[in-house]
Amino acid sequence: MSATLLLSRHGQTVWHAENRYAGVSDVGLTDVGRRQAHRLGLWAARNPVDAVWTSTVSRAIETAEPACRALGLVPRREHALRECDFGVVEGRTLAEFAAESPEAADAFRADPASHPFPAAEDPRAAAARGTDALRRIASEHEGERVLVVAHNTLLRLVLCELLSIPLGEYRRVFPGLRNGAVSAVRVDGGTCGLLSLNVPCD
Repeated sequence: MSATLLLSRHGQTVWHAENRYAGVSDVGLTDVGRRQAHRLGLWAARNPVDAVWTSTVSRAIETAEPACRALGLVPRREHALRECDFGVVEGRTLAEFAAESPEAADAFRADPASHPFPAAEDPRAAAARGTDALRRIASEHEGERVLVVAHNTLLRLVLCELLSIPLGEYRRVFPGLRNGAVSAVRVDGGTCGLLSLNVPCD
C-alpha cells in the first residue's frame, strides 16, 4: 500500500524575511510565520491527516502545533528532517557571499550539489538522510496521509531524489517552496509520484 506525504515548509522567520540562510540555526517565526502556521492548522482540520511529523528544529515544531491541536495528534519528531547546514553562509544572504567570493557563488549557482558553500553539509548526504527519513515514515503509515513539516532546501533536495531529478538542478526545478504551503507526494515502495506542488493553505 502507498502513503501520501503532505510536505510543508515551516512558517516565515526573521532571516527568511531578509532572504538569509537559516540552515541549522535556531531562528524563531515572525508574526507572518505564525499566521502561516495557523492557516496550515485550518487546512489540516479540513483535510484528512492521520499523523504529523516534524524536524527537530523549533521553527518546524512551532509551525506544526496548530495542525496538531486541530487534529488532536501528538507530533513525532525526526532529526534527519532538519535543514541543511549552510556552513559559512549561515545567517547571510547569497548576495553577501557573492560579494566576498564571487567565483564560489557562481559555482554554487551553476551546480549547488557539486559546489556547496564552504564548510556546508554535502547536499548529497542531506538528500540521502531526508529521503531515507521520508521512506521510513511512509512505511510506518501505509494507506495513510501524513503531514511532514520541514525545510526549504532539504525538501527540494528530497523531491529531486524521490523523482529521479539530478540534485544539481534543485534550485532551478524547484525555485522555492512557499512557507506554509503543501506539496503532496505518493510513496509506494520504491516508487514516488508528485501529486501537487506549493499549494497554499488559504
